[in-house]
Amino acid sequence: MPECFVAKASEMQDGDRRIVIAGSAEIGVFYKNGDYFAYSNYCVHSGGPACEGLMINRVVDVIAPDRTYQGQTFSDEVHFVCPWHGYEFELKSGRTLASVSRMRVRVYKVAVEDGDVVLYA
Repeated sequence: MPECFVAKASEMQDGDRRIVIAGSAEIGVFYKNGDYFAYSNYCVHSGGPACEGLMINRVVDVIAPDRTYQGQTFSDEVHFVCPWHGYEFELKSGRTLASVSRMRVRVYKVAVEDGDVVLYA
């Protein structure tokens, strides 16, 4: 698998992403909480640009012990959202939350080597 330069590690801040072309693949590379994640920029739902939408924390319903609804809050789990139809994907796995089958976007290996963020595609 050949390397593809993404960015200097020092250039990427927490929450940043880069969209790169590696061969015929368009890949989104994310940097969050000290970790890098790389996924196909092709949404499994309808082919949209999966990695180009918002990054948000998962919304969680708050249910009291008596099973009454208390509102909503955000978890620490970060998602990225395809801008075409709102499909959400877990940042750490690439899995979608919108499907019982738990489909996922294609995962790529990304690493920091000699201060460069590189992608193996």
